[in-house]
Amino acid sequence: MLKSKTFVKKTRSGGVMKIVREHYLRDDIWCGSEACTECKQESTVLQTDACMESSLCSYPHYLIPDTNVVLHQIDVLEDAVIRNVIILQTVLQEVRHRSAPVYKRLKDIIHEKEKHFYTFTNEHHRETFIEREPGESANDRNDRAIRVAAKWYSQHLKTSESDTDGLKVVLLTNDQGNKQKAEESGLLVYKFEEYIKSLTANPELVDRLALSNDDKNEITSSKVLFPEHLPLSRIQAGIKSGSFVQGTFRASRDNYLEATVFIQGEGEDGTEILIQGLQNLNRAVHQDVVAVQLLPRNQWVAPSSVVLQDEGAAKDDNVEEEEEEKALRISAAEAARKATGKVVGIIKRNWRPFCGMLNVSQIKESTRHLFTPADRRIPRIRIETRQASTLAGQRIMVSIDGWPKDSRYPNGHFVRSLGGAGEKDTEQEVLLLEHDVPHQAFSQAVLNFLPKMPWAITPEDMVRREDLRHLTVCSVDPPGCTDIDDALHCRELENGNLEVGVHIADVSHFIRPGNALDKEAANRGTTVYLCGKRIDMVPELLSSNLCSLRSNVERLAFSCIWEMNHEAEILKTRFTKSVINSKASLTYAEAQMRIDDTNKNDDITKSLRGLNKLAKILKRQRIEKGALTLSSLEVRFHMDSETHDPIDLQTKELMETNSMVEEFMLLANISVAQKIYDEFQECALLRKHPAPPPSNYDILLKAAKSKDVAIYTDTAKALADSLDVAKVDGFPYFNTLLRILATRCMMQAVYFCSGMDNDFHHYGLASPIYTHFTSPIRRYADIIVHRLLAVAIGADSTYPDLMDKHKQSALCNNLNYRHKMAQYAQRASVAFHTQLFFKSRGILNEEGFVLFVRKNAIIVLIPKFGLEGTVFFDSKDKVAPSIVFDEEGPTLTIQQHTFRIFDKVKVTISLDASNIQHQKIRMALTDPVIPGVSVPVPDAEPQAKKPKLDR
Repeated sequence: MLKSKTFVKKTRSGGVMKIVREHYLRDDIWCGSEACTECKQESTVLQTDACMESSLCSYPHYLIPDTNVVLHQIDVLEDAVIRNVIILQTVLQEVRHRSAPVYKRLKDIIHEKEKHFYTFTNEHHRETFIEREPGESANDRNDRAIRVAAKWYSQHLKTSESDTDGLKVVLLTNDQGNKQKAEESGLLVYKFEEYIKSLTANPELVDRLALSNDDKNEITSSKVLFPEHLPLSRIQAGIKSGSFVQGTFRASRDNYLEATVFIQGEGEDGTEILIQGLQNLNRAVHQDVVAVQLLPRNQWVAPSSVVLQDEGAAKDDNVEEEEEEKALRISAAEAARKATGKVVGIIKRNWRPFCGMLNVSQIKESTRHLFTPADRRIPRIRIETRQASTLAGQRIMVSIDGWPKDSRYPNGHFVRSLGGAGEKDTEQEVLLLEHDVPHQAFSQAVLNFLPKMPWAITPEDMVRREDLRHLTVCSVDPPGCTDIDDALHCRELENGNLEVGVHIADVSHFIRPGNALDKEAANRGTTVYLCGKRIDMVPELLSSNLCSLRSNVERLAFSCIWEMNHEAEILKTRFTKSVINSKASLTYAEAQMRIDDTNKNDDITKSLRGLNKLAKILKRQRIEKGALTLSSLEVRFHMDSETHDPIDLQTKELMETNSMVEEFMLLANISVAQKIYDEFQECALLRKHPAPPPSNYDILLKAAKSKDVAIYTDTAKALADSLDVAKVDGFPYFNTLLRILATRCMMQAVYFCSGMDNDFHHYGLASPIYTHFTSPIRRYADIIVHRLLAVAIGADSTYPDLMDKHKQSALCNNLNYRHKMAQYAQRASVAFHTQLFFKSRGILNEEGFVLFVRKNAIIVLIPKFGLEGTVFFDSKDKVAPSIVFDEEGPTLTIQQHTFRIFDKVKVTISLDASNIQHQKIRMALTDPVIPGVSVPVPDAEPQAKKPKLDR
């Protein structure tokens, strides 16, 4: 049956266009119930014995939630208890339009067979489709469509020939008007909260209920604490007129009364507006998109150098942070002011479920408690729960429902428990959830696209590839590496020149564009390496087996082969899909021993020596062009084989062979970048590293000046040259410290699409063009680059998304996000294992260096452990403070002792576990000794990993 609508539309040029919309209706759409004998259905989803113990519904029943129930109560719907649910097409489409994250979660539930969720296409069923009436809003029409479908189901199940044993359909809504109309139509309808509270066997589900507007009104006070948020229409008009600006809200980790709003500019550039004080922050939460009004210039302030955390007992809603706000204002007078503003409205909430712990209320019998998120940038959340005693000491997840203007904290609800705080598995789960790392097992839909085992290279593969199995190819990797991306060879040619090959796993052969495996890898973006655990981007069959270039097995590769002279000048470059057979899988140490052992002269060793010799020349040439050699300490844990707890911690030593592999990976990436850009100028996926703005170097210049050392930052080469000669007599570690500081000044390297940007330069590598080609097992960007290169050399066919610069750009945004989150997760994993290490060690005395000076603290680097910690100072003498901070120095003077950057200090290191959620490495100063100053518990974070030269 066909429904069609015809209407005319006026075009821009003044003409008239006839529009015909067709809508097909059918009468053979199944109801999905196994109790039904009328529908000729091949399979059923909804069970006959659909029983849930409910004081409202003592009979078997199916549930039909409306759109708002799905949008706001998805946490409850995900629970295993909720089964036999009919999701109407009307609801599914509306949810998809209004919330992509909830839509994805709903689709995941529908795919879980044991949940018995059935999608009914009511919009194409002849008896449930309805037309929108004149003057009826889209929302009212959809509510009516849901009621009509619920009515049809009730009648359909009643008239079914089989004995449905009193099977009924229950409509769930939170809308009073919708409920009233449903009751008038004779439908069985309940408010969602009412139904969930009736589930006698599962009282804990009540905790997962998102607060309705009625509940929100009940638990807030009468005093208005925050300004009203402006409506979206006012915000849009203000942005258009220039009186407001739109940006991303970024809360401070160190100061809960401070944030910045990042206003996106051209490319990676943008400006930041400072927000200070509770009222100006106006209920914005980290990562929300907000509208900001700039304050008059005479009200601009400076970023605070005070560390201020909302750690105390729950503040009452009508208590103002007068003392703390005053502390902010005092610090504002001490330094250069920044553009300052206030949040006037919320454009988009970016709320997610947050991990953390419950602060159980001291009021007896109270069901209202505060939840403290693990992420310090998120405010504490007030929730209602009846299981507080059970949840105490647990890591839990909580969602925010809203933040009324008369509440000090946002209101939310309990989602689920993750396990005991401090337990290794629980903390790892928290770490992955907080950094948004996709870590669920690969779905069957993804696994279906893996090659069937046993797998072998076919004659068809050999015809299309170059046979390089005769070459002496070997891989060099860290110990225990199973996902071997790259292998190398070097041999002398008859003409006296050298042939050098970089052979990369041909992952794109196994992952074809657009299938479920490809989509999953694109979403994950990168493999995440935690201490003792790896979260793979692709299933293990590929990552550790078929794509891993292990020794003595034939593997498919993508090869970049150069002909070079002995001065490492490239004479010819070619790219080919190949078949290789690696002759050895070596560690860096094993490769180094072969190179150094003069008695060894086999083919593998000769190949390694040739590679090492050329790599030294390539590195020298790169550094002469201005490439930076930066520094940061990377630590390695030695794990107990049974408990998997860290038993030793040491900084990693780099060998010549590390540098050897690095140089050829960089060279391959540069060669491939040039090739794909020459072929596809609009859609090449490249990687750039922007030059830092001059202000980023302030701390480096001040630090060098304090030791009478000159650093020049006009160009990358000027910086590299001045770092090379920066030395202080009697202080051998000075140059390393300076390079660690220089690393902090750098911008983040990012992926981008060549057709959307005109600045390709990679500042750190001093290269005009660069990409990632050499690690397709662990980076999705490399898979796209492989596809582009394959099309460029005629080895594979193209597809529309590959040539669409807008889609490439959106993909780059996701890859940049996933890469950044993976880095943060890796650092957090090192931090947690460092805490475990110090927990077993007790108190240690170590030597360190002052890396930064703050208003009330010094940040100390302990080279032995690659550990950074903050020693806070709090003068006990409140009448005449003895702490003086000079930002120009920067110096911190405490009772005649002045701390400067690079000063040598001695500290005791121990684990402070008094706050189980935010356990900290405690550092206390032992030398110099400063009497009368208390040293509170500081934070400590391990060093970021050493920059891998972005290979």
